[in-house]
Amino acid sequence: MNPLSDRINNLSTSQTLAMAAKARELKAQGKDIISLSLGEPDFNTPDFIKEAAIQAIHDNYSTYSPVDGYMELKEAICRKFKRDNDLEYKPSQIVVSTGAKQSLYNIGQVMLNDGDEVILPAPYWVSYYEIIKLSGGVPVEVPTSVDTDFKITPEQLEAAITPKTKMMWFSSPCNPSGSVYSREELTAIGKVLDKYPNIYIVSDEIYEHINFSGTFCSIASIPGLFDRTITVNGVAKAFAMTGWRIGYIGAPEFIAKACTKMQGQVTSGANSIAQRATITAVDADPSVLKDMVAAFHSRRDLVVGLLKEIPGVKINVPEGAFYVFPDISSFFGKTLKGIKINNADDLSMYLLEHANVATVTGDAFGNPDCIRFSYATSEDLLTEALRRIKEALA
Repeated sequence: MNPLSDRINNLSTSQTLAMAAKARELKAQGKDIISLSLGEPDFNTPDFIKEAAIQAIHDNYSTYSPVDGYMELKEAICRKFKRDNDLEYKPSQIVVSTGAKQSLYNIGQVMLNDGDEVILPAPYWVSYYEIIKLSGGVPVEVPTSVDTDFKITPEQLEAAITPKTKMMWFSSPCNPSGSVYSREELTAIGKVLDKYPNIYIVSDEIYEHINFSGTFCSIASIPGLFDRTITVNGVAKAFAMTGWRIGYIGAPEFIAKACTKMQGQVTSGANSIAQRATITAVDADPSVLKDMVAAFHSRRDLVVGLLKEIPGVKINVPEGAFYVFPDISSFFGKTLKGIKINNADDLSMYLLEHANVATVTGDAFGNPDCIRFSYATSEDLLTEALRRIKEALA
């Protein structure tokens, strides 16, 4: 008799974290593993942000912070939304949380009732699916492929909408595909949603600044969509602050209030020192990130070039984030070194065991034909990883 709740028994483990743990385990056994599984910049947090944190410690920011975040931080986030996204939020529409993952969990909990459908353009970030399920919602996957640059069309969106549709969740730049929706594409999606005023949108923009397309558009800036969009962002990726755990939302005020109420019963306010440092981060001109973004751009070109040299691998050119999401379905049904490859899970495990490279199966992101590589590591390691992969797949 299992005393655990159905809720936890029905919850899947995060496959990105599981693969990272497996890679660490093999490394501990002395295996030379190159891990391309975790979405974490390999840069250090910029010094000016660290100095702001040290100052906050000296200034004794050591008591509980307000549940929805310090007012000065919420004001700074409003300035950031105006500067970068042309969005006019008030501090009462901002909620600061322990990472954007908590922001998403809050949204699921306050917006979804049992049976509410949520449209998920696939591939999607691994935790959307489970958060929606945990909140009683029903994820409705809309498949895309490498041929359409992993973006959904307005026609696909329209076809997925039913009387039970409550929300659509997506990310741009996308984790895992790196795809970035243009203003034109978001406007076309907006035209469909205009017909369904009761559908809310979650726009996850955590990779906004790691973007090689030269432009970025928030869907909340499309006419008619601001009042039904919840914009999710944070400092983890752009400022290399994954461990600082600060995410935030800009949302209609009634949703922000509900998220604050939820958070008040779960974690209360986010880390006080990290919040003070985040004021400095979001107030900084995004040009401070240019060297890091240039490094990611150069790595993307390297990885895409090397993947194109591997027969049977199909790849698009991602415009943002730090992932590639190649289609490897041509290997399904083949036997490599005595191992039958039936699906992306098999191929991902095969590469871990025979190339000593950790990747993540596309199945975790709703696309069973692909696997995800993170290129958030040095060019030397990426070159070696791709050499091993090419050899293992030859």
